[in-house]
Amino acid sequence: MSENQVGEKIRQVRESKSFSIKELAEKSQISIDLLEKLEGNAVIPSLSPLLKIAKALDVRLGTFLDDSPQTGPVIVKTGKSENVIRFSGKNNNLNKSTLDFYSLASGKTDRHMEPFLIDVHPPETKDYQLSSHEGEEFIFVMDGEIEVLYGKETYHVLKGDSIYYDSVVPHDLHAYNGKAKILAVIYTPI
Repeated sequence: MSENQVGEKIRQVRESKSFSIKELAEKSQISIDLLEKLEGNAVIPSLSPLLKIAKALDVRLGTFLDDSPQTGPVIVKTGKSENVIRFSGKNNNLNKSTLDFYSLASGKTDRHMEPFLIDVHPPETKDYQLSSHEGEEFIFVMDGEIEVLYGKETYHVLKGDSIYYDSVVPHDLHAYNGKAKILAVIYTPI
């Protein structure tokens, strides 16, 4: 799959379920304008709207990120996933990537978790937008340092540290003092 073809997958799933853009907007609580831009690959999405869209369409997040489905094991050699998806994070600039997600289970059709290696780029602004979604997240910092805003708390997670939290609590994850690399496992019930 070429980079950032998430929009095409969203459109395909939406149409296969006979949803209009308006119906999907209402069910996902995402604006029609943003949905149209996402489907047209005109913007780099953040993870939060994709999770809401996946829930509204009753599919797992990986449905938008997968290439060819497999039912057996999926192996990614030396963490070099060729399937990269770029996300804007929750910044207002939807044309710049702050999170580069490398799927570690691309194509695995029956999975319940979404494992990723993520390059976390320094934010352009300190105007962090907390968001929430159903599920849980496990983060292991492989390089650098991240800051996690979680409810009213702030956590600094260093190389070699991990954090596990309920995603229903409003949160934001971003690089702190330069670029970082993390292993993230995201679970969202469908």
